[in-house]
Amino acid sequence: MYKLLLCLCYLRTRYLAFVCVVSVFLGVATLIVVNSVMSGFSTKMKSHMHGLSSDITLRTDNAAGFTYRTADIERALRESSVGGHITAMAPTVEVYALLQFQVQVQGQPQTITRHVKMIGIDPAKQCEIGKYGDYLTGKDRPATDCFELTQAARERFNERRRWDLESDLQVDADNRAQPQAARPPAGMNELGVPIPQLGARPGELPAPTIDPGPPIRLTPVNRLPGIVLGYAIAHYRDRDPRTGEMVDRALLKPGDDIFVATVGASGSKPVSSNFIVTEFFKSEMTEYDANVVFVPLDELQRLRGMDDRVNTIQIRLGDDIRSRVDAVHSTILPVIQDMFPRGTCQASSWWQQQGPIFAAIDIERGLLNILLFLIIGVAGFGVLAIFSMIVSEKIRDIGILKSLGASNMGVMGIFIAYGVLLGIIGCGIGTLLGLSITYNINAIEQFISKNIIGREVFDRKIYYFDSIPTNVEWATVLLVNAGALGIALVSSVLPAWRAARLQPVRALRFE
Repeated sequence: MYKLLLCLCYLRTRYLAFVCVVSVFLGVATLIVVNSVMSGFSTKMKSHMHGLSSDITLRTDNAAGFTYRTADIERALRESSVGGHITAMAPTVEVYALLQFQVQVQGQPQTITRHVKMIGIDPAKQCEIGKYGDYLTGKDRPATDCFELTQAARERFNERRRWDLESDLQVDADNRAQPQAARPPAGMNELGVPIPQLGARPGELPAPTIDPGPPIRLTPVNRLPGIVLGYAIAHYRDRDPRTGEMVDRALLKPGDDIFVATVGASGSKPVSSNFIVTEFFKSEMTEYDANVVFVPLDELQRLRGMDDRVNTIQIRLGDDIRSRVDAVHSTILPVIQDMFPRGTCQASSWWQQQGPIFAAIDIERGLLNILLFLIIGVAGFGVLAIFSMIVSEKIRDIGILKSLGASNMGVMGIFIAYGVLLGIIGCGIGTLLGLSITYNINAIEQFISKNIIGREVFDRKIYYFDSIPTNVEWATVLLVNAGALGIALVSSVLPAWRAARLQPVRALRFE
């Protein structure tokens, strides 16, 4: 009991010991916040990437697609030894393309060209594979209707077509209003020489008269296929001059038409077509939102001359095995790969495709933990120095305790308990502070951005995240606290051992 009383007494009278507490709780709070934010980024990226990618992707580099029919490939996969683990398949066509559209900049039209990845999909099957439907901005209609125009988009398309037609007619009228150069008489060229007239030979039909055709009409909206654009292709972020906040400004809206060019199935002949914007795809991952567009699968096959062939098969596995990465790589992938020639067809999991990114995040997280843990190490040196001072100042008290019968282990236990008590207080305050910062980190970031530094601390242009993602891992919180307590305990052992070795006669010699 006397050990606890002495610890509390030292804690109330030795205010220098609170320096150790501050060092401990700052280190604990920093580690909790950093780990929670990095875990939030990692978790959100994994969720997004897995939602955008299928569990297994079967792909061919052949420009014309697989040499087998799509139905035959799907049937072979379902009848294979791993067919029982396959819950859904989505054939797609993935090609790179050039996208071009016009925007008005200060009243002048400008043409914008973007290099994009164009994916031909069947929306119903794509929704079965991942989270395609969750990332569409139009939440008021089914994802299967993503290539259909809404009434507002249809009216916008017709209005823009009418405006373009009126502009062209005005240009023609202006050209006709300009004075024309004097034309030569009929039957004469510019030099006044008669032009030879070739009549029809006997038995030949007369030259056909040119039919001017029907009057110019607006392009019917249902003749243009729909296209779903990545959100960052059609929008850009800008600061609102009135509020100072970052807002999204639209370059394109549903109902606008764009021009897309890509390579045909032969690999040597370019093909092109006009599409009409129907929807936007917003995954909050700039890599996808700024580079991916989706079009109807049958339309892309027709445009490239692929008939019914595809170049990618996306496969979704059952919930019993899809989360077991080792099992997928050891049992599922080899079977699928052996069904197709290795030179032209490759089967890969989503983890293999995105694994280097996650590995880099884990390495960075580990290095940051090591560096930030040095903060708690500095606190440990503070505990060692302060406890050494306390032992030097409390020699008389130690001598009295020993003369009254206190054992060496009892004296040693006083200072070890004192160090552990400081560690517990520091860990408790640090955990509360770290969790409070983590749960309110977006409000703190906005306050710092607006009132202190005048710019965004978390630039949302990088990931297009609406907020800083966080994920509190309680196992990591416990590990950080255990490490901080361990450092406090180890740092108090040497001063405690020195106090335990002190002889009562030497301690009371000058008293």
